[in-house]
Amino acid sequence: MNTDDIRFDEKGLVPAIVQDAVSKEVLTLAYMNEESLKKTIESKETWFFSRSRNELWHKGATSGNTQSVVELCYDCDKDALLVLVEPKGPACHTGSFSCFEKAGGSQTQHNPFSILSDLERVIAERDTERPEGSYTTYLLTEGVDKILKKVGEEASEVIIAAKNRSHDELKWEAADLIFHLLVLLREQKLSFSEVLKALEERK
Repeated sequence: MNTDDIRFDEKGLVPAIVQDAVSKEVLTLAYMNEESLKKTIESKETWFFSRSRNELWHKGATSGNTQSVVELCYDCDKDALLVLVEPKGPACHTGSFSCFEKAGGSQTQHNPFSILSDLERVIAERDTERPEGSYTTYLLTEGVDKILKKVGEEASEVIIAAKNRSHDELKWEAADLIFHLLVLLREQKLSFSEVLKALEERK
């Protein structure tokens, strides 16, 4: 990316939307000036300009919660940036995975498949925060061999439940399989949206 192409505002700033490259969760909205954008491009980690402190800041310089840049894009007017990252920890200074939350903490109910994106988001949080005692943390820490073993076990349980025509058992085993597949996708740095695109291509 050529910084000369970016249309900075009258204060020399451009808004930068930071998004998890895997889960697609929006992590934060910050601002960059030309210098911080150049540092972001050169270091492949996010740098921003603090409007309150009037200075550059390197995300994670003190907390260790850096963000590795996967892709950097600008919009059609070249006056806004989209930064896809792999976060090394929480994005928010409060310790939350993202600086954004749903108004009132309400959950959207109209889409029954939203649970998949919600679960993917939680798995992404566990991956970056690694809370002690979490089963997801355990799987991701153990690595791909452990995750594949669990995927194989759950797939076998699905087959057995289907052969036994046990609908209740099949329901729960299928849920376990989907969970472990989502963990596997996270470990492999793939998102569920990429799987959906692959399904679209099979039509």
